[in-house]
Amino acid sequence: MNRAVKLVIPIIIFAVVVGVLWFTQEQEGEQVPTPSPQIIAENLQIPWEVAFLPNGDLLVTERPGTLKRIGQDQKQYPITGVRHQGEGGLLGLALHPRFADNHWLYLYLTSEQGGVLQNQVERYRLVNDNLVERTIIIDKIPAANNHDGGRIAFGPDGYLYITTGDAGKSSLAQDTNSLAGKILRLHDDGTIPTDNPFGNPAYSFGHRNPQGLAWDKRGQLWATEHGRSGVLSGLDELNLIKKGGNYGWPTIQGDEKKAGLLNPIVHSGATTTWAPAGLTFTAGALYFGGLRGEAVYRAEIGSDGVTISKLSALYQGQFGRIRAVVASAEKYLYITTSNTDGRGDPHPGDDKIIRLNLP
Repeated sequence: MNRAVKLVIPIIIFAVVVGVLWFTQEQEGEQVPTPSPQIIAENLQIPWEVAFLPNGDLLVTERPGTLKRIGQDQKQYPITGVRHQGEGGLLGLALHPRFADNHWLYLYLTSEQGGVLQNQVERYRLVNDNLVERTIIIDKIPAANNHDGGRIAFGPDGYLYITTGDAGKSSLAQDTNSLAGKILRLHDDGTIPTDNPFGNPAYSFGHRNPQGLAWDKRGQLWATEHGRSGVLSGLDELNLIKKGGNYGWPTIQGDEKKAGLLNPIVHSGATTTWAPAGLTFTAGALYFGGLRGEAVYRAEIGSDGVTISKLSALYQGQFGRIRAVVASAEKYLYITTSNTDGRGDPHPGDDKIIRLNLP
């Protein structure tokens, strides 16, 4: 047997073995690893939130006022009445826990009424690929160019939770009669739960600009929140939310203490800025997006359930500003970039939805 034949035989054997293994994996239904990252959609206009439809399609809000469906049959749903100004516009998105039966979806948006900006949550029914039965769930949430909050999510208790910013008036965060600077909790029709702590929509208060909500395996609610800005910046927060809790803004920041006020579980420090946005819990950890931080942050919850044992910055600087972070049922992370919002450096194809493997 000549030398060339001797070299070819092992290559043929290796190829056959690899082919058999691949075929066996496919037949047994094992998942073949997907390269990470994978661009799911691009050339979007300031995407803010992502949700998964039962058939696997994605819904994504774009801040200028369009809801898009990403799938084989892509469709746009222009949302009328959206006032895209500063950080306001079409923001949060949530599907009802029984969406498969009632087809209800919820949107958080900025509008203008009588020359005054306000934020509101609306409910729609998605039927035959059309949005119908537009209903206002709550309105008259203070709005401004900055600090509009905007995240909405259904909790394990079936209630709708809503983050609102202080609309640039920090004193409103401490006023339990104001809807600004709060996390709100409502029934799916907008009525107020009887056990809300102040007899109104407010569930917690003393927030500056919370933009992420997620529940851990214990059913505990966590929220991300933007700290101070301007020359100082820094002191961004990850908070464990308690009913009726006062999270201190603007009275305390960072590790400052005052009786009756709650400190963040972890913060960015005075010299680091995350500008944290979307938040999700999966595979035993919290993941949230960083806008100025330009990273996906992974926060491991300690064995006591109330501390963060490790905080890591993933994909630092790879995608630019990151807004939404959502976990799929298959335990992928879906993120949206926010490089076209006027504060970023747009990459080719921005803005995007990107799928990541869990680290």
